Amino acid sequence: MGKVNLARVDERLIHGQVMMTLSQKSGVNSIFVVDEVVAKDKFMRELYKNAGSRTGQKTIVITPEKAKFYWNEYDFKDYNCILITKTVGVIYDLVTSGLPMKELNIGGIAQKNPETDLFVTKSVYLNKEDAQKLKELNEQYGVEDIYFQATPSAPKSTLKEVLGKFDL
Repeated sequence: MGKVNLARVDERLIHGQVMMTLSQKSGVNSIFVVDEVVAKDKFMRELYKNAGSRTGQKTIVITPEKAKFYWNEYDFKDYNCILITKTVGVIYDLVTSGLPMKELNIGGIAQKNPETDLFVTKSVYLNKEDAQKLKELNEQYGVEDIYFQATPSAPKSTLKEVLGKFDL
């Protein structure tokens, strides 16, 4: 049975030294990129597979539905992965559909709407809806460690600190 060793939300998905460092996390043997658009675009899918292979880990690029199926039917086989998505919404959907994870790193989310998105850490803008989803994942779905950190050498911000900006 496989597992998610670390989940990460980062709009850049796989990039540079961040993934090189994270992929060396104890027990990791694969990277799962879960994104609807990338998985359905052959060129982008191959680009991310190649980028991931530079880490030395097998890289699998799949849609959210395929990720749920692969967990429900096969428990990710023997893959102990870093699971990466572009949005909090995809992580929320995966976890609330039954895919377990304990650690969630929010690495990079750009501002989409200046009226609703708050600057919460150096590289993350968040709206109240996504903040509420993260709170639910922590309190109701067993995602114990949710933190905000763009790179492994950057300081961490806790979920509690970020939720305080939304009065949650």
